[in-house]
Amino acid sequence: MIVKDAIVVGGGPCGLSAAIELKNKGLDVLIIEKGTIVNAIYHYPTHQTFFSSSIKLSIGDIPFITATEKPKRNDALVYYRYVAMLKELDINSYEKVLDVVKEQDGFRVVSDKAEYRAQHVVIATGYYDNPNRLGAEGEDLPKVFHYFKEAHPYFRKHVVVIGGKNSAVDAAIELERAGAYVTVVYHGSDYSPSVKPWILPGFESLVRNGAIAMHFDSSVVNITEEAVTIRKGDEVFTIDNDYVFAMIGYHPDQDFFRKIGIQIDESNGSPVFNDETMETNVEGLYIAGVIAAGNDANRIFIENGRFHGGLIAEAIAKKRITVSE
Repeated sequence: MIVKDAIVVGGGPCGLSAAIELKNKGLDVLIIEKGTIVNAIYHYPTHQTFFSSSIKLSIGDIPFITATEKPKRNDALVYYRYVAMLKELDINSYEKVLDVVKEQDGFRVVSDKAEYRAQHVVIATGYYDNPNRLGAEGEDLPKVFHYFKEAHPYFRKHVVVIGGKNSAVDAAIELERAGAYVTVVYHGSDYSPSVKPWILPGFESLVRNGAIAMHFDSSVVNITEEAVTIRKGDEVFTIDNDYVFAMIGYHPDQDFFRKIGIQIDESNGSPVFNDETMETNVEGLYIAGVIAAGNDANRIFIENGRFHGGLIAEAIAKKRITVSE
């Protein structure tokens, strides 16, 4: 069995940041990541531009320098790879953690490849792997996607985009530019205030000019191979359709949290933890990143979740001092 001082589950920016802060305190740290490092960013749309400036995405006191203020997806992939190399982080990628078991002398971490023992465990798994469900018949058809990569394959195809926030609006614009026939279905009565301010005017223009069909106060009733049925107020209608992008958000893997002993605040879906240390109700088990926000994924981003590692490292350092005394 491999023994470490600390194991970080998840190799996103907040997981990398936590590992760096722990390593700075002299701990032997291993990151276990089920995909590649910053796996969620890798799966972002090919031409994704971040809402945050590059300086707010930097970790480990390594500047994130880009030619423009707001970096793109590939800028971030390059940056975080170099951070991992410069900080000599120990990362096991393409390895999935299946269980974290509290034992008398620490934790036993079980993956699909090995077992480990560690005094401290940090869960930084994000939420991007768990898309929210529509609750509509047909949402499991192969034509329905919860992730958007790029628009080219949908040239001259009829595409319904479900949602009205950044991911949905970005996808709709790219699809229209690539020659798709785009319909957007959104439950809200107006454009979401969270849509990037430099994106919304262009989207509104496409809607006004009929290039994108926009349906507010609407929901999807069902999806078939050939069509999508939409309810808009008292009206129910069906449109011919080839593909559907359900861009309605994501949520943390709360079942995994419960399995490893972390309590969940049922009012907001957030794990129970100490705001000052990020320690959960399980002693020695911490969380970092967006999962701390529970169901409100718009409350924590890389730019504030990256500081969780420092809180965790300080809390662990104080514990070690106390034990040594």
